Amino acid sequence: MRLTGKRIAILVENLYQDLEVWYPLLRFKEEGAEVVVIGSGSAASYTGKFGYPVVVDKEASEVTAAEFDAVVIPGGYAPDIMRRYSAMVSLVREAHLNGKVVAAICHGGWMLASAKILPGKTVTAFFAIRDDLEHAGAKFVDVEVAVDGNLITSRQPEDLPAFCRAIIVALQRGKG
Repeated sequence: MRLTGKRIAILVENLYQDLEVWYPLLRFKEEGAEVVVIGSGSAASYTGKFGYPVVVDKEASEVTAAEFDAVVIPGGYAPDIMRRYSAMVSLVREAHLNGKVVAAICHGGWMLASAKILPGKTVTAFFAIRDDLEHAGAKFVDVEVAVDGNLITSRQPEDLPAFCRAIIVALQRGKG
């Protein structure tokens, strides 16, 4: 129960990568964290790329970054939809500016670019968005997990164990 007392937001929209929502959600609950599923506000539930639904606990416009120790952005094509909602982008930006853990995997890096928090940061992501991240000012590295201050990034579902371990370690060290 290494995360007892921690609150973690997981952002969702349609076409999320199923494993990148459910693996962290269950892993962090297993460690004692309170996990809150945050949607854009366009629906009460969303469907992943492989058809698995997730019900939202709150909409982005109903929460603030101060309520959470970490914000997790899964991939799939959901981040391209998420970044169309200013409340979701603001939540990521505010979490980062307040020193909270901000973690993105796969295409989740699109949200980091839209939140304008990448200049000078070292990140990783799914290789197809490398140019987007570099154009947003980041240094791209091809590793299973990159940690730069309170920013944690990974490439793909196979990296989920390392991604979740890095988030747990950061939260144990008091980041967030």
